[in-house]
Amino acid sequence: MRFFLLLLTVLSCSALACAAPPNVVRDTLLLKLPDSPHVSEAYRYYTEPFGIAPDPEQAEAQWRAGKFRTGRWHKTFNLGLRHERVWLRLVVRNTEPERLRFLWSIFNFADSAALYCRRPGEAKFTRLGAASSWVPAADRPFPARSLSFPFVLDAGATAVLYLRVEVHTGGIYLPTYIENTEHFLAWEMTFPFERHWVWLLGFYLSSALFNLVLFAFLRDRIHLWYLAYVACISLFLMMEDGLDALLLPTGPYRLLWMVGQYNFMLLAAAAGIRVMQLFLRLRQGWPRLQRAGTWLAGLAVAFVAIYAGLYPWAVYHSLPLVQGLNTVREVVLLAVFGYGWVVLLTLLLSKRRRHLAGLYLLTYVFFLSGFAIFWLNHMGLTSFNPVYPNALAWGLFCELLVLSALLTGRFRHTLRQNEKLRIRQLRQRNKLSTRLIAAQEEEREQLARELHDALGPNLVALNMAWQGQALQQALATSPEAAAVGRQSALLVRHLYDSVRSLSHALLPAQPGQATLADSLQALSDLFNLNGSPTVQMHCDPTLNSLPVALQLTAYRIAAELLNNAMRHAQASLVQVQLQRAARHLEIKVQDDGRGFGTPAPGSGIGLRGVKARAAYLRGQVDINTSEQGTIILVLLPW
Repeated sequence: MRFFLLLLTVLSCSALACAAPPNVVRDTLLLKLPDSPHVSEAYRYYTEPFGIAPDPEQAEAQWRAGKFRTGRWHKTFNLGLRHERVWLRLVVRNTEPERLRFLWSIFNFADSAALYCRRPGEAKFTRLGAASSWVPAADRPFPARSLSFPFVLDAGATAVLYLRVEVHTGGIYLPTYIENTEHFLAWEMTFPFERHWVWLLGFYLSSALFNLVLFAFLRDRIHLWYLAYVACISLFLMMEDGLDALLLPTGPYRLLWMVGQYNFMLLAAAAGIRVMQLFLRLRQGWPRLQRAGTWLAGLAVAFVAIYAGLYPWAVYHSLPLVQGLNTVREVVLLAVFGYGWVVLLTLLLSKRRRHLAGLYLLTYVFFLSGFAIFWLNHMGLTSFNPVYPNALAWGLFCELLVLSALLTGRFRHTLRQNEKLRIRQLRQRNKLSTRLIAAQEEEREQLARELHDALGPNLVALNMAWQGQALQQALATSPEAAAVGRQSALLVRHLYDSVRSLSHALLPAQPGQATLADSLQALSDLFNLNGSPTVQMHCDPTLNSLPVALQLTAYRIAAELLNNAMRHAQASLVQVQLQRAARHLEIKVQDDGRGFGTPAPGSGIGLRGVKARAAYLRGQVDINTSEQGTIILVLLPW
């Protein structure tokens, strides 16, 4: 242990001995080609309240009074959450042997900015240009994604420059550079590729489209919230690097900034809450956390709406209100991210869904790492940017990569669950349908027995009574009565035959013993007793090996179609054929009658019942009718 402490002491001393002397801020920034030194090597800054009228002469008086301070060496100018006007003072000299045009650029949003210059021999500062980030790049004095102010220096010339910047969004973070115009334009041409924006934005877009496709398949709202999350955070990142100024027209561009850059981060966080809730299924296990998150997301959206409505007015009429809105925004933003940690820690410490929470924690850590670096810079606590374009963009990339994989797994899991649910529903429906058909069969059997055992004997008794000697003698006394008696006897006989046929149609012959072919043949023989039309029955001998439920359905369909043909077709011949194929049973009923004519086929109760029975077994019914007859083909899979 002592050895390690001694080693650490030696290394520390060596590092201090070898350390470079402290960086000294120069009085003048020496401009040269191709790259000029960083402005932090020579600039000083001063802040003043917005209520004071901007005047470079007053700023120069403050300089002479020693109120300007130096910035961090080779770091981005960063004052954090400060609501004051900023003056940057810089003395520059053109070290090249030719007259050159330079640009002093600000690569972040500024409500207004202006550049002032005083050359040797001049008594006062001259304003070289003014610009605002409220207009897109094409409408700025120097069309670029940054606020750029050109100035010209002769060979060896020196000038004092003042850059005035006003930012009301509550975060003074101003990457600023001075470059030769040609070098600046060359950099802007390659910027989207050098900073990886082309493929980063392409990845964000493809990730969003992929989830849109998943939503089209599943109608799962988590994919819509994911889409909203990616859209809001992508807009935030584009606004951070000025890409929105290059890509958007004036109307949408101004609308984005009326909402506010950091408010898009807040909206993205609200959408992220909904993604987390749906992914972790908080509603089923933690309803209180679910309600708290829903209220917090709603509060974030409501605040953004209030901010967008008040901010444009408050900038010109109430700067304390602007400061209050910005402060509340930071509090709400921290509350939203704090809620995410509370949810994840709660689930990790519980036994339920710990695995899901662990997977989602991986995505949360990726994004939060990038956001933490970004937010610390935004607050002015650090000026650290380890990767380009920024840590937040890469954190989002890693988060979306992992989250897309998780949502794809959720998609596959949902598909499997839906398939199991469909199978379970089909089984339940089959059970219910089986019970329904069994009840119908029982009811048919009871009705057929009632017709056969009760109504049938009564009709026979009525017929015998009608044929009695006393009644016949009474009817013989009058020719008219005898005619009526004969007609009544025929009606009773016809009624008896109809009841007998109906009872056999409702119940197969010898239920539980006879085969399907025997039952259909018995029904055919019964109809042939009546004479015309003639019924011809053709049954495949292998029908008896079919499932019992299918045989019963086939009997009902064939009996119904045969009954319809006998009653309505006015045919002389009706042919019924049942043929077993490789994967289905074919039932064909053909007659040489008059066809359906009017009304249209399918309008009767019998045909609707046939179609319903066939549909239950996922079968097909094909009807071909004309004046020469009708062919009805039913295919039942087995």
